[in-house]
Amino acid sequence: MGSPISGPIAYLNNVPINPQWYSPRQQFISNITLGLTTTVTTTTDTQFVIGQTCRLLIPPQCGCRQLNEIQGNVISIPNSNQVILNIDSSMNVNAFISSPGNTQPQIIPIGDINQGAINPSGNSQTGTFIPGSFIDISPD
Repeated sequence: MGSPISGPIAYLNNVPINPQWYSPRQQFISNITLGLTTTVTTTTDTQFVIGQTCRLLIPPQCGCRQLNEIQGNVISIPNSNQVILNIDSSMNVNAFISSPGNTQPQIIPIGDINQGAINPSGNSQTGTFIPGSFIDISPD
């Protein structure tokens, strides 16, 4: 009998996706200030950049349900743990309620470096990625 076929071990060659290897990551929300723009304060410093597209995930116990699943772009970063989004939350949005529940409100980046607007009109300055989107910073 011959020896069995030997080859690379897949889990060593295809490193699993680990959230700590992608930047920016989800952030937990500690406060939302409503208005013509929406200011989101997080529990830790964010890695978002101006132009970053984000989505808000607001569980029912936190109020502000009108903002659940809403997307917006970062238009300002006043503090290391705050972003201002171009979401008009000035009318018909319930106040944010900080809740210690199991499901925490989150702000998450959308897309990865391989997605975004593709220049359909020839030679112009349209990028092919979403500014501030996920960047793979894995060790390999």
